[in-house]
Amino acid sequence: MRVAVVMPRGSQMSRAKLNSMETVAGAMLASSRLKGVTRVICDGGAPDPVLPDLVTVPEGLSKSKRADAVARAIEALDPIYVEYHQQLESSAALARRLPGRVHVLYRHTRIKPPRGAIGRMRYEARLAVFDQLIFVSEAARTEFVTDYPRFADRASAICNPIDAKAWAGDPTQRDELIVFSGRAMAEKGLEPLCLALEVVLDRFPTWKAALMLGDWDRHEGWAQPRLQPLERFGSRVVIGKSASLAQVKAVTRRAAIAVTPSFVAEALGLSALEAHAAGAALISSGRGGLREASGSHAVYVEDPQAPALVEALTELITNPAGRLDLARSGQAFVAATHSPVARSAQLDDLRERLMRRRTPSLPARRNTVADLFSRGSRWIASGSPWATARSQFADEMRTNAGFSRSSLSDR
Repeated sequence: MRVAVVMPRGSQMSRAKLNSMETVAGAMLASSRLKGVTRVICDGGAPDPVLPDLVTVPEGLSKSKRADAVARAIEALDPIYVEYHQQLESSAALARRLPGRVHVLYRHTRIKPPRGAIGRMRYEARLAVFDQLIFVSEAARTEFVTDYPRFADRASAICNPIDAKAWAGDPTQRDELIVFSGRAMAEKGLEPLCLALEVVLDRFPTWKAALMLGDWDRHEGWAQPRLQPLERFGSRVVIGKSASLAQVKAVTRRAAIAVTPSFVAEALGLSALEAHAAGAALISSGRGGLREASGSHAVYVEDPQAPALVEALTELITNPAGRLDLARSGQAFVAATHSPVARSAQLDDLRERLMRRRTPSLPARRNTVADLFSRGSRWIASGSPWATARSQFADEMRTNAGFSRSSLSDR
């Protein structure tokens, strides 16, 4: 009863640069009762892998060559159950190549809603090859089912875990510090937070701020002008550009207040879990899965614009007793509710149930109309002359031995 966990292209499971997705996968495996029969497949090259027995493929491969290498690795392991993290298109292609196993997509972010009939057919063709789809919150699962009701019976929710002990700080020993941890993007609410910090830091001159920004190289052009007004505060504002997990952890353990002012419906919000576990009082927009992350243990700002953030920050700064109560209750909540032991047990239960059923995925040569239509649209989009695309599409239809009336029905 072997299990393979496939990480996305570029993932090395390196301790020095572990991202949130890798953190979740590692925490789930560390507490799993199936740990002895589970192998993680990822790119090689990490000088300090977080796990001792990774199955690696060469780093830097093209998409097609990496797919070939991962397929060979899966075949060598010969698992009953294959769990693909995050990437839909490449994972669906691999699942089609490896029939007769249980194939599961573990999605850490939302799956985009369909854009038109062609978009829906393309996405549904990919989704149809998976026996189960796992989302990291009930909010994310509900959003997916609303967009793709056909797959409601295949969609599950298992909230992200957090190793609270690894983050734990003493809520009574805090600096007068406000921390934000997230990508340097508009959707994360960074701009209104910067505007709010200008007011709050002027109003409370002993307080400081730390902005721990991910993916700085990709978002510097947008973020730098928003951060520039904070330069007048000098050392009172620290900007962590592409901050490492260790840096985020060290700062969050000292901060009295953390802020997650996201504008988008977050799949769950790992930064919220981290803030709670570290012992900070949290201000949250509550969008998407953020309310599942925090329960009743955050100050929620329904419209996370600067005035509302100023009000929420002022409330916590001027009420240290209430701030401490909030920090303590949030820390206890995530330790009990989002522990790796509890979340891994949920995942293992699902894995074992699927393996017992051992419902095979679609055979390699059986395709729905949506599969074939998706391929035809890709040929056209790639610039192939229409006659060539039409010929290829017709050949596919003729040679696809599994294509029949039965393949037209929902699976």
